[in-house]
Amino acid sequence: MRYLRSDGRVAIRRPRPADEAEFVAAARRSRDLHHPWLSAPDDAQRYAAYLRRMRARDSSGFLFCDRATGQIAGYANISGIVLGALRGGYLGYAAFRPYAGTGHASAGVRLVIEYAFGPLGLHRLEGFSPDYLFIDGAWRDHERWAITAPAAPAPD
Repeated sequence: MRYLRSDGRVAIRRPRPADEAEFVAAARRSRDLHHPWLSAPDDAQRYAAYLRRMRARDSSGFLFCDRATGQIAGYANISGIVLGALRGGYLGYAAFRPYAGTGHASAGVRLVIEYAFGPLGLHRLEGFSPDYLFIDGAWRDHERWAITAPAAPAPD
């Protein structure tokens, strides 16, 4: 398995079509954990749509994997990627059961941030917005913090 980054216990890699069954099963067993804040792709059609979105120019998707088992522990998406002078995007993530609360998502997010500020060439990932998303029948706050890359090179 080719990982983009690893800390020894957790690694990140891109989602693939071959991950469909495992990802969908993980999303289904984690519905109560995610509701009402997000709805992970939990069937073949939604997973295929997720892969298409993550392959678009303005998005990048990552899976958090447990290094010991190779199992998918969660995922992260960087969406709304803008290059040029801004070089930023929005980071969202979720853990899957049974890995929620084990530190896998925290480690995975750190690895995704390293990757975003390295090979992706981003300078800023963002944070908190009150009443940002209409979820489960109500406007909900959305945590969109801002973090910037240290000593990022000037844009091309």
